[in-house]
This record gives sequence, C-alpha cells and structure tokens, in this order.
Amino acid sequence: MHKPHTIIIAGAGGIAQAAGLILAEWSEVVPSIFIGNRTLTKAKQVAKWIEDGTTKPSSVTAFHLQEKGLSNEMKDILQKGDIILDCLPGTMAPKMAKFAKDFHLHYANLTENVAETDKIMALAKDATTGFVLQTGLAPGYINVLANHLFKQFCNEFEVDQVNTLEMKVGALTDHAVKPHYYGFTWSPVGVATEYLKNTLVLRDYKKRRIPSLSERAAIIINSITYEEDLTSGGAADLPEALTGTVCSLDYKTLRHPGHYEWVQEQITGLENTPNPLTALQHKMESQIPHIEDDQIILYAAVEGKDASGTLRRREVAKLIRPQKIGKHTLRAIQTTTAAPLLQSVQWLLETSPKGVILQSQLDSEQFLNGNFIVPVYGKI
Repeated sequence: MHKPHTIIIAGAGGIAQAAGLILAEWSEVVPSIFIGNRTLTKAKQVAKWIEDGTTKPSSVTAFHLQEKGLSNEMKDILQKGDIILDCLPGTMAPKMAKFAKDFHLHYANLTENVAETDKIMALAKDATTGFVLQTGLAPGYINVLANHLFKQFCNEFEVDQVNTLEMKVGALTDHAVKPHYYGFTWSPVGVATEYLKNTLVLRDYKKRRIPSLSERAAIIINSITYEEDLTSGGAADLPEALTGTVCSLDYKTLRHPGHYEWVQEQITGLENTPNPLTALQHKMESQIPHIEDDQIILYAAVEGKDASGTLRRREVAKLIRPQKIGKHTLRAIQTTTAAPLLQSVQWLLETSPKGVILQSQLDSEQFLNGNFIVPVYGKI
C-alpha cells in the first residue's frame, strides 16, 4: 500500500493470517488492520501472530465479528474502515458484502461459490464503492493469467477466436499415499464443494453447465504426470466474457494420479443422502490427513490457428513453494491466495471504482506485474 488505509479482514484462518502479515510486511505505508472473527480469542491470536511476525511497525487490532446482529464495536470499526477483505467461508460472503455496501466500503472476496457470487453481484450493482469478486488463486490469479494469454495470442497472431483456453491449478503435497493420494492443504469443505457442484465451461463457443469430475485426463507439467478433472467455480467469469471467441474453455483441478478414482468411489451413492456435500466432506476428513508442507502447481494454455492457418499454442506453468514473509514461513496456498487478494485491494483503494469488478475486467498486464503478485508468482 502506498497510503495509510484502515483495512478490515473478516476471518482468522490461514488466508486471513497471510493477508495481514503480507500487508504489514510489504506495504510502503503501515496500514491500520482490524481482524474480526466469531471467536475473539482466535482473532487475538492472529493479531499477535502478525505483530510478532513482521519486521516493521504494525497496528493490528482484533474484534468480535458477531454471527448475528451488529454490535457497537463492529459499527465503529466499519465506520472507520476503507475496505473489507472477506476471508470467511463463501456462505458468509453476501453478509460481508452487505456490510461493505451499507457502510460505503470497498470489498474483495475469495469464494468460488457461484450462488453467493450471483447474490453479491445483484447486491452491489449500484454500490458507490468497488467490489472485486473471486480474487484468490482459483478463481482469481489463474483467470487473469488465462485472459492475458488469450489477449496476447489474439494480438500476436491477428485473430479474434481461439480453439481452447485451459486453466489448471493443484494445491498438492509433495508426497501422496494410497488409497486417496492426497493431503488437505486448505479447506475440506472447499474441496468437497468443487467436486460436487456443476462447472461452467465453453463448448462450441457457448456456455454450458456440466458435472464436475466428468472429464478426467492425464497431463504432464515440467515432466511430472498429474491427473486433471473439471471442478466448479475456478473459471470465474471467463465463460461469460469469452462466449463466442473461445471454442472450448474450462477450469480443471490438478491431483496426483489415483486421487480422482478414490473420490469417485466416495461419491457413489451420496445422491441418496440428505446432504451430499457434508457427507463427502466427512468421508474425506475421516481418511485424509491435513499436511502443512505444500506446493502449488498452475498451468494455463491457449491454442488456436494464426492468421495463416498454422496451429499455435502458448503455455505458462509455475511451481510455487512455501515462502518466508517477515519472520514467518507461509504455506504456498497462503501466499498464492493472499497475494491476488491484496493486489485487488490495492487497486480498489488507489482507483476507487464503483460496482462489481470481475476477473475478466481487471487490467491483466498491470495486475500480473503488481507489487504483491510478482514476489509470489514471479513476472510473466
């Protein structure tokens, strides 16, 4: 950040921790940070963790974010604030977005939940402040990258349509053991959601909703074989924005070989349960461990014919490991999710747009070379 701002972080999980620490450590001017959580002791722990972890002077204040109602403390903080960074579960996003609209704050969130995103779009369409949605890793960075590749390809090869635009991300462990070949590095409910909800794609230049986990394939990235399959939410608004210009567009999640076969076995029969999402989450959590060591693999590619009819392909692949920020080492999933969120936050605070801003509307060149993005993802 280049100017002092009052920043409200909703949530006290791993991404909220990372966002607060990176803000304190990398901002040119020390921001005033408020951390709110339904459990006040957790918010206080995170505030202290940030203050202990930064090498710069910092101002981090914890507060109780009530599940219902609006306390006088919350009103006071919301009146002081410039922006809400929503790091809560996606189901809470419309509530946080309404706070932002009611108190005239900017707002940025991470959720891949399509239904909640639609609600916020309706809520914020006439807002006097800016709302950047789905601005994490996937959805988020991967969509800006893919859109950037698409525009570069069209400009370089003098075309206005392409055959395919591919987005793939995996939050993985270094090692994977049977039967699940997986370890949780982020929210189990988020993993279950992306496996069960339908996904939005482009096929024959038109939008379609198709089942997740319905197009499994193998892919080799940097000489390592992964499995890929369709999952929900990761395409953000690109299917809408690029309808008619891309024949086939989709987002797929990368996994170690063997994982998707195991997941399919767990899903079989869940359609007969009262809550398939909760049932799958519980099944996975009973067998899959949480693992701290992680890596992020991401891949984006565009393919099509140039003006002379020659088939061309452009690809970007990145492997991102845990990174030391200040005095703490953050997991790869933390830095890769928090950095795009903070890049969007900086843009909101510096330009003060109004209404909803989606991933396809961001200036991809500026975003991908931003001061929060480059130290984590490198330059394009």
